[in-house]
Amino acid sequence: MSNIKTADEYFKELSEAVVEMDEERAVTAANASLVAGVDAYDAIQQGLSDGMTRAGQLFEDEEYFIPELLMCSDAMYAGLEVLKPHLKKTVVSRGTVVIGVIEGDTHDIGKNMVRIMFETGGFNVIDLGRDVPPQRFVDTARDAKADIIALSTLMTTTMDGMGTVVKLLNESNLRDGIKVMVGGGPISAGFAKRIGADGYAVNASEAVKVARELVGNG
Repeated sequence: MSNIKTADEYFKELSEAVVEMDEERAVTAANASLVAGVDAYDAIQQGLSDGMTRAGQLFEDEEYFIPELLMCSDAMYAGLEVLKPHLKKTVVSRGTVVIGVIEGDTHDIGKNMVRIMFETGGFNVIDLGRDVPPQRFVDTARDAKADIIALSTLMTTTMDGMGTVVKLLNESNLRDGIKVMVGGGPISAGFAKRIGADGYAVNASEAVKVARELVGNG
C-alpha cells in the first residue's frame, strides 16, 4: 500500500493542526505539502482556512473560547508563514478591505478573527485596529482605493458610528465604489439595512462569503 499522501490528506492535516492549536504540526504539514507539490494557495484555503472555519464554529458552539481561538489562529499563522512565500504570482487579490472596530469600542477579538479569515480568503486587509473614528475609515478607504469597509462593535452604544461611516461615504461621493459590511454581537441584518450597509455577517467565516459576494467574485 502506498504511503504517498493525496492533496486532500495534506489539507486535512493542516486543518487538524489549526483546530488542535498545534503550531509545530502546522509548520510540519505546510512544509510537507510543499515538498509534495501541493499548491500553496489550495493548502491555505482548503487546509488552514478550513481549520479556522471549524475553530470558529467550535467557538460559536461554545466548545472553544477566546484562548482556544487565539491559539488556533497562532497555529494558522505559523502554517501561513511557510506557505505565503510560495503563492503563485498569478493569484489575484479578491480586493482590498479596510477593517476596524468603531470609535468607542476597544473589543477587537472578533475583528481580529474576521481579519484572519479575510487574509486567508485572498483579500488585502488594512486593519485600523479598535476605537476608530468614522472619518478615518472613509479617508483610509479613499486613499487605498478599497473595495470594502468592514465595521465591528460589541457595544450597543457605539452602533450609531457605523451609520455615520455610511453617511460620510455618501457625503464624500464615495458610496458607489465602496461597499460597507457590519458585524458584532449587537448587530443584526435589520440594523445593517437600516443604516444603509451592503452586508452583514454573523461570524468570521460568514464574513468572507459576504465580502466575496459584495465584490462579485464569490
